[in-house]
Amino acid sequence: MEVNPKDLDLHQLFNLMTGSIVPRPIAWISTMARDGTLNLAPYSMFTGVCAKPPTVVFCPGYHEPYFREKDTFRNIAATGEFVVNFVNTDTVDAMNLTALELAPEVDEFKMAGVTPVPSQVIKPPRVAESPISFECTLHEIVTIGLTDGGGHIVIGTVVNMHFNDGVCGEDMHLDFDAYRPIGGLVGHTYANIDTVFGE
Repeated sequence: MEVNPKDLDLHQLFNLMTGSIVPRPIAWISTMARDGTLNLAPYSMFTGVCAKPPTVVFCPGYHEPYFREKDTFRNIAATGEFVVNFVNTDTVDAMNLTALELAPEVDEFKMAGVTPVPSQVIKPPRVAESPISFECTLHEIVTIGLTDGGGHIVIGTVVNMHFNDGVCGEDMHLDFDAYRPIGGLVGHTYANIDTVFGE
């Protein structure tokens, strides 16, 4: 079967993209507006880029019905700081609650019942319940398109890493039984990582 992306509508194309590129980690991004308002939102278009300097990338979209940049994007563009909080089986339900389109003044931490704790290097707080959190400063924003389905590539430099007790050992290897990561599939469907093989 051959598919020309130009022949597909946005919904079909999004489903094929996100359904093919699996499993994907979920970047649960916490930011702070200049006035101190907190924001917490998940992004499934997310991955690491390189290790030196440690660099991550995620992509806030530009969608109907609002056709405006997301609060996450506006906060990062204004302050240059954000936290990538990683999602596991314990936090997936809270993460899903923060996927809603809400007014900028809504505190998603309170709504989702998770705890903001101070970061070490930057102003936005991390999620205490998240097994791993990366504090990041903005490296660059690349705009792909301001049409429905478009958006921005946000490239961040990791300036501090936090691991909850038991997740990372003294040898700098992760314990996946303690981490319990999930992978994003299509829409609000996820996969557990139950089997690990290889060296």
